[in-house]
Formats: sequence, C-alpha cells, structure tokens
Amino acid sequence: MSKPLSDHDRRKQISVRGLAGVENVADLKQNFNRHLHFTLVKDRNVATRRDYYFALAHTVRDHLIGRWIRTQQHYYEKDPKRVYYISLEFYMGRTLQNTMVNLALENACDEATYQLGLDMEELEDMEEDAGLGNGGLGRLAACFLDSMASLGLAAYGYGIRYEFGIFNQKIVNGWQVEEADDWLRYGNPWEKARPEYMRPVHFYGRTEHQPDGVKWVDTQVVLALPYDTPVPGYRNNVVNTMRLWSAKAPCEFNLKDFNVGGYIQAVLDRNLAENISRVLYPNDNFFEGKELRLKQEYFVVSATLQDIIRRFKVSKFGSREIARTDFSKLPDKVAIQLNDTHPAMAIPELMRVLVDQEKLEWDMAWDICVRTCAYTNHTVLPEALERWPVDLFAHLLPRHLEIVYEINRRHLERVAAKYPGDNDRLRRMSLIEEGGQKRINMAHLCIVGSHAVNGVAQIHSDILKATIFKDFFEMEPHKFQNKTNGITPRRWLVMCNPGLAEVIAERIGEDFIRDLDQLQRLRQFVNDEAFIRDIAKVKQENKLKFSVHLEEHYKVKINPNSMFDVQVKRIHEYKRQLLNCLHIITYYNRIRKEPNKQWTPRTVMIGGKAAPGYHTAKMIIRLITAIGEVVNNDPVVGDRLKVIFLENYRVTLAEKAIPASDLSEQISTAGTEASGTGNMKFMLNGALTIGTMDGANVEMAEEAGEGNLFIFGMRVDDVDALDKRGYHAEEYYNRLPELKQAIDQIAGGFFSPKQPDMFKEIVNLLMHHDRFKVFADYEDYIKCQEEVNELYKNPKEWTKKVIYNIAGCGKFSSDRTIAQYAREIWGVEPTLERLPAPDEKP
Repeated sequence: MSKPLSDHDRRKQISVRGLAGVENVADLKQNFNRHLHFTLVKDRNVATRRDYYFALAHTVRDHLIGRWIRTQQHYYEKDPKRVYYISLEFYMGRTLQNTMVNLALENACDEATYQLGLDMEELEDMEEDAGLGNGGLGRLAACFLDSMASLGLAAYGYGIRYEFGIFNQKIVNGWQVEEADDWLRYGNPWEKARPEYMRPVHFYGRTEHQPDGVKWVDTQVVLALPYDTPVPGYRNNVVNTMRLWSAKAPCEFNLKDFNVGGYIQAVLDRNLAENISRVLYPNDNFFEGKELRLKQEYFVVSATLQDIIRRFKVSKFGSREIARTDFSKLPDKVAIQLNDTHPAMAIPELMRVLVDQEKLEWDMAWDICVRTCAYTNHTVLPEALERWPVDLFAHLLPRHLEIVYEINRRHLERVAAKYPGDNDRLRRMSLIEEGGQKRINMAHLCIVGSHAVNGVAQIHSDILKATIFKDFFEMEPHKFQNKTNGITPRRWLVMCNPGLAEVIAERIGEDFIRDLDQLQRLRQFVNDEAFIRDIAKVKQENKLKFSVHLEEHYKVKINPNSMFDVQVKRIHEYKRQLLNCLHIITYYNRIRKEPNKQWTPRTVMIGGKAAPGYHTAKMIIRLITAIGEVVNNDPVVGDRLKVIFLENYRVTLAEKAIPASDLSEQISTAGTEASGTGNMKFMLNGALTIGTMDGANVEMAEEAGEGNLFIFGMRVDDVDALDKRGYHAEEYYNRLPELKQAIDQIAGGFFSPKQPDMFKEIVNLLMHHDRFKVFADYEDYIKCQEEVNELYKNPKEWTKKVIYNIAGCGKFSSDRTIAQYAREIWGVEPTLERLPAPDEKP
C-alpha cells in the first residue's frame, strides 16, 4: 500500500489551484526573499512566522498591481457606466488565499514556500480577518465585489475603514465576553492609503437662504482619507477597487478658537473627529439611533459622492481638467446601489450637491437622483428599520433636514393627487413619522428617491409588496423587483473546499467556477457508485480535519462518524437557536430513557455572536453552553451526542466548519429571514438542509427538489393565521410531554444546578411573549429530525440527496445575482472577456 500523501503533496494534485511552473516558482521565491529583505528588513535568522506571512502577502500583491493599474486605465479609456456599491459593512475575511485562487497562483506559491522550508497553510493562518461586518449584509457586499470584478463591471465598493471591526468573542464560564478586534495592529499589506484624494466632510452648522441659493455655514469639518484595496476577478485580469474612508481631523482643528493654554487640549481633541471611523456598530438586524452612527452614515456618503462626481467630471485617464459638466448625463454614467438604508443619506446629499453647489433646478436634480440611485432592503423586522429622530438630524445635518422636508412635501403632493382625501394613506406614506418624537423613516426616503427597490429572495420581495411597502407598491409598482442573494463560488467552494471542487472538476471540467449553472450536469452522476464514493470521501476528510481543529480548541473528543449538525449565524430570537436547543434536550432525554437503542450519533455545533447589548441573545449562548456541560459529561450518552458552542464565529471559521457539515440548520420563523446566505454555502459544500419555508430556503427547495431538503414547520400563511387566532405557548406545553419535560428541565435548573433559576427569563420568554413561536414548530421539527436520523443511517441515499443539492446550486452564485442587478437595475452588461495580462500586449 502506498504511504498516505502529505498535505503538501495532496494539495499539489489539485488542478483548480493553478499550475506550478518552474520559472513561476523560482520568481516567487526570489520576490519572497526580496520582500523579506527590503520590505520587512529581516533575514532568515530573525524572521518570525508573521514576517514570512507578510513577505508572501507582498509577493502575491505584486501580481495584482500591474493588473490593477491596467484595469483602471482601461476604465478611463473606455469610460463605461460605473457602479458604486455603498455599504456600511464589507465582511471580507482573509485576502491572501482568495487572491491566489483568483490569480491561479496557489500551487506555485505552495511549491515556492515548501522549497523555502515553510508551510503555506501556517502562513495563511497568520492573517487577520478583515471583520468589517456583522453578518449576512456585510458578507453579501464582499461576495458582490468578487462577482462584479469576475463579470468585468466597472464597479467600486465604498465603505468605512473601521479601526476596530466586529468584536472577538471569548466564552468565559459559559458567557460571551467581547474583546476589541485590533485587526490593523500589525499593518494591512492589502491596502494603499491615497491621501491625495482626501475629501472634507461637513457637520453641524446652520443654513443661510440667500437670493443665489442656500448656504450651509459654520460647519465642523472632518477629513475623509481613502484607503484602496484591490478586488481581483476570477482569472480575467480585472482588478477593481474597494475604497474605505478613514476619518482625520484637519490641521487647524479646534485651533481657530485657540485660547491661552488650550493648545494641548485642542490637539488631544482631534480624537473626537477621528472617532467617526473608530469602530463598527455590532448590531445585526437592530437599529440603535446614536449620533455617532448617523455621523458614520453621512461620512461615508459625503466622501463617496464627492469622489463619484470628481470621477464623472474628468473624462480621460491622467487628466485632471474638468471635461464633463452636463449632469443630465449622470444616470448614464453612474449607478449607486444602497446596501440597506444605512447609506440613505446619499439621496439628500446628492440633491444638496446638485441644487446648492451645481445650481440645478430641483425637478431636474430630482430626476437625476432617482434615475441614479437604487435601494436594497434586507429585513422586515420592525426593530431593524432606521428611523432617525428629527431633532438629532436638525442638529447634525440642518441642510439635509430641509431637503428631506422638501422631498416629503412634493412626495405627499403626488400621493394626495393620486388618492384624494385618503389622509390615513398620507400619514402611512410620509417620510416623517409624527407622534411622540418626530422621526425620519429612512426606508421611505430610499423608496421615494430610487428608481428600483429590491428584496433579497422571492418570498421576501413578495412580503415587502404585500406588507411594509404595500402603499408604495400600489403607487409605483414598476419600482419593485427581486434579486435573490448569492455567494461567490471562488471563496465558498474552490478556496474553502478544494477536495470537492476537484471531484466536481474531474467529472464536468473547471468551467463551473465561472458559470455555476453547469453544476446541473452532476445530476447524471447521481447513481454513479464511484462519484457517490468520492463525494462521501471528501466530506469524511473535511470532517476529520475539522475534528482535529475542534479537539485542539475545545478539548472535547469528537466522533468523526457522528452527524455534524451545524447552526452558525448571528444569535437572534428570530433565528431560533432555542428551537435547536429544544431538539438537543429532547434527543438527550430519549437516549437516556432507552440507552440501548441504536441512536444516530450527532455532534451538534452552534456558533455565532450576540450583539453586546442584546441580553436575551447572550442568555441563549449561556443556555447552549450549559446544555453542553451536562450532555458532554453524561456517561450514559457517551459519544452519541455532543454539543459544542463554536467560539468567535467569523468568515475564517465558516470556511473550516461549512465544508465539514452534514446538516445545515435554517430554522427561522417563516417570514422573518429575508434570504440567508449561509444556507447556500452549506448546500454548495455537500450538507443537507433542515429548514422552514423562509428566505432563500424556498428557492433552494425549488432548485434541488423539495424532497431533497428536510422542510418542516409553518409556512408564512400559517404564521399569519396563528397570529389572527392568537399564539398560546401553554397549549403546546400542556399537549406535548417531551416539550414540557425539556422546558421544566431548563426552568428547574437541570442544566444549571448551581444556579437553578438562571434560565427563568428564557422560559418566561418562550411561555409568555415569544414573537417567533418556537413551540408552534417544535413537534414538526422533532419529527423532521427523526427523518434526518433515519436517512443518515443509509450513507448512499444520504449522499444521493447531497448530489442533487450540489447540482441545484447554480442559481445561488452571486455571479447570477450580480448579472441581474447589472441588467435590470444598473443598465450595464456583464462580460466574461478577459483583459490582457500585464505581460501580454493589449
């Protein structure tokens, strides 16, 4: 028998990693040593592992630079319509391996580092995640950047360069503890500061209405310093730009009103201005109306619009002279996509620039604004919708408040003209919510100020039209669209699961990486014994690798033959991690009751961060860890059930956990999860889904065949009907003995013997004010989990369902999503053409 391949040798065999040509490898080694010497100023005697990571990162980055410059040059010459994706979050994760994948450098770098006596995976592990996002919305923006570059769009991601990203989560005595994410501590080799494009951003002050227009005066100025990060497309030599703004105090900050002895304090106070880009707000699906957050939202919008207009005015590369002054052409050259309402200030800010600065008539300016902007909605949860107090607005952005009032006045005139005498409709559709404290409804502002409004899965877009935006849909139905979310197959298959990518490529070639619809061709192999065996083998290898990772980190012995049952996502009541907990407890009780039965062994993993101020979510984490303490130490269950809380879930941990998962938990109450994208990642990586008919799960069932997912629970109509009848948790509690037992155990301190009433709040929540109706789906969920257990005992039939799922993933590529945005919203055409490489003649 041949000896097992080393990791290095196994990686060499994987063709999707690119070719390791001899000259290529020699070049990389030479450049690696050059960077170690000249960039890091180290030799091999004193260099640390981090130095080697930086040397490799700079070596790989060198391959981006020529393509980056050439791409931007190409855009200047061709002058295409440009797409500006504005988002308060870009959840990028690590950059090194993704860059190697997209540039086909992975095998060459692996060979080069190997010849230098280094292990590439160890070096990759030194990179910090760029955690500039909370969850789905921020990761979607990152996938979109990858797809826009891979489809050759002249696109830019604009956001904030937070000094501190999403906090690092530590679990201490079972509780979540937050730690600041100082991700820039050692420097970021992927970014390039661009001080020459610094822009002033104004706050506070007052307005003066003069004959020649309105002036915003006596403002405080903060400078926006841009940092550019290259975004490479997949093997097409396109490199786009993500530009993140950092806040800088101007030199004269606080020194104008200088008084004796005030100099030192004035310099120290520069921090106040620079706090704008200090930290990401760690809330997911929750609105916190803080002044600093509104400052962040206006900061990114103001700096970005100045950049957009500067770029619109200069036409050709290298020329700073103003060439274009006709703003009626702006919508032909610029598309602005607002990622949720967070950048909604772009609408009044664009109006301010066009009316106050460029002196356009209001009607002309408004037409330009609407044709340029489009808005993506990401949630229907009322607590997540942004509603800014008018008095805060008046204080911080007085001119913008006047503009919003004028937009609203004209908007309500149009509503009144179409629906005369319908005062209730006027109240519902106003941008200003009257009541105790007057508030600006940012979603309404976005709908009125955009030419397209989209939800992120079909069911979500339908719910928007039927409920929260019904009045707007009736008035302007042409604005409303659906764009079902997607994920980039580069990061979420080729990079994180090369074994699976290779097994697929052996059967259908490599083109699926650019055109994921080709995965349909795998259906012909669904009964192919060898293919079934290969798919199962890759899963088993991924599980073994992840088991090693877990045992290093958690000191829990994992049974790699158990079903890996995984729920990873932000901790939130609507995502119903509590329903998962009730299944764990029920399964535990069943095993203890009949310990000699043949139970399907499971390792249940739950991971995700709770917003620091979200008390209930933190209690849910404590409950999960408490259940784990009991279950994992019960000799009766042994290795048939283990419960692990995955600490500090983030992009990099997802890349390890998802390829190793067997069962994907997508169990939100129907009608609450707008789309979900983790669901798609699991599907693409060979896990089966247990889920409700919510978000994109509906379309996943459509694509793979409903019989190939484990669908359970109420549909949206059932939830509505239950709301009308009234949801009474006690009825389920009294009717279902296993549910009662589980709740009584939680309430009675079975999982918290030292503090028996630790979870009384959770029990009280579930019994008396559960908006998300956990008990209503409990019975069907448990039944469905029994079906999961039965199928898992038949590995061949299980793997056939896996193949149907992988084959149905084509729709869920972000390439498809972006192609639809491009054609149906932005008015640009995607292309699969490659640009010439820097060493080719154009």
